[in-house]
Amino acid sequence: MSDQKRLPTFYFTIFQDGSHEIEIKKSRFFCHLKRVFTENEARNFIAKIKKEHFKARHNCSAFIVSNNSEIKRSSDDGEPSGTAGMPILEVLKNKQLINVCAVVTRYFGGVKLGIGRLIRAYTQSVAETLQKIGIVKKVLQQEIRLKIDYALNGKLQSFFTLHPEYTVKESFFMEQIEVIVFVAKEAVISFQEEVTNLLNGKVDFALGEFTYNEILI
Repeated sequence: MSDQKRLPTFYFTIFQDGSHEIEIKKSRFFCHLKRVFTENEARNFIAKIKKEHFKARHNCSAFIVSNNSEIKRSSDDGEPSGTAGMPILEVLKNKQLINVCAVVTRYFGGVKLGIGRLIRAYTQSVAETLQKIGIVKKVLQQEIRLKIDYALNGKLQSFFTLHPEYTVKESFFMEQIEVIVFVAKEAVISFQEEVTNLLNGKVDFALGEFTYNEILI
């Protein structure tokens, strides 16, 4: 239970892995985004992109991973200091994202951009890619199994219709009805109280594991 107490009730990350290209003053910027859960996984992804785009002049990167402690890293990969890695990292931080790695590959087009425009180019590349692939809110929820008599099913289903914040995973119809519900960690006690009052105590609860479920934002 001590590990569960340390888990954040929610966090934000990317909806899916993906990439996107923009062109600025003949330079092509390819942003690659991937979900990662360890620093080693992030570094392996960066190495993979560098291998795939070995002809590119720069493969700048940043990542944020969190497992009870947060790790943030960035690299300019040959661009002027502070013009690539930090701007990439700032976009991830401003979106409050964790467990994500970004690599922006630049194919130089022959026109120098200057410090300010270079920073804006890397920022734009990541921001547009995030907009394209989407962001999700990962909410820590507990699985709860409810057992009720058939006569109470209509009342319970009406309750769930009025409370979409409680996610019904599935139902089993046996001697009694068993309903599996996901409830946000901080709402578990109030949920049990609400259902108990609704059904006049004629319900059995069994608490299951905690898991993160996704909400697209």
